[in-house]
Order: sequence, then C-alpha cells, then structure tokens
Amino acid sequence: MSKNRALKEKWEVLVEKLSNQFADGDALDLDSIIYLIGIQELGKGHATFKKDEKVNLMHIAICKLLEPYGYYEFDYYDTDGWPHYKILTDLPHLKAGEQTVLMKEAIVSYFENIQFF
Repeated sequence: MSKNRALKEKWEVLVEKLSNQFADGDALDLDSIIYLIGIQELGKGHATFKKDEKVNLMHIAICKLLEPYGYYEFDYYDTDGWPHYKILTDLPHLKAGEQTVLMKEAIVSYFENIQFF
C-alpha cells in the first residue's frame, strides 16, 4: 500500500472516531482536530475558552505536532499551566496541499503515539 493511501485510510478512521466522540457524528475538519489536540495538550479538561485562547490552543497543538519533525521544542509551562515552545528551525515554504498533508501525517502520528487507534 502506498504511503499516501495508508495516510488517507488512517485519516478517515481518525476523523470518524473523533467525529463520533466529539461532534455527534458530524465530520470534524482539520482545524477542529488541531483544536482538540490543543485542549488535550493543555490538560485542563472541559473548559470554555475565549477567542484568543482558542488561537493559542491551536498554536500549542501545531507546535506539539511538528515537534517530532524538528521544528519546535517544548520550552516551559507558564504560571497558568500553558505550555510554551521555542522554534528550532523555520517551517519550509509549502503549498496549501503540502501543508495539509504534513499536518495530517503529524496528526495521525500523534494519535498513533497515544494508541488511539
């Protein structure tokens, strides 16, 4: 099986499981899944977040997802318990489709590492 086909199949399984668990079966999109990862990484459970906090949650998720690729490294937790990352190397300039593939690969890997499948 090709790498792209395997990724597509894993992605579809992941979206279905997360959508059933968090969205009553309505398909979650990439941004929604990144947001969920941010909430998971913050580790504060169910809470209501302000708009700027939601953006920060997505940033946390992106840093966590791209950490294994060498782009970010965990730095510290602030006094409110929010994780902070430092940039190790600039992200490459990717086309929109390439960015999507990179994020899907990173997300599938993240969920494999926490044995979600």
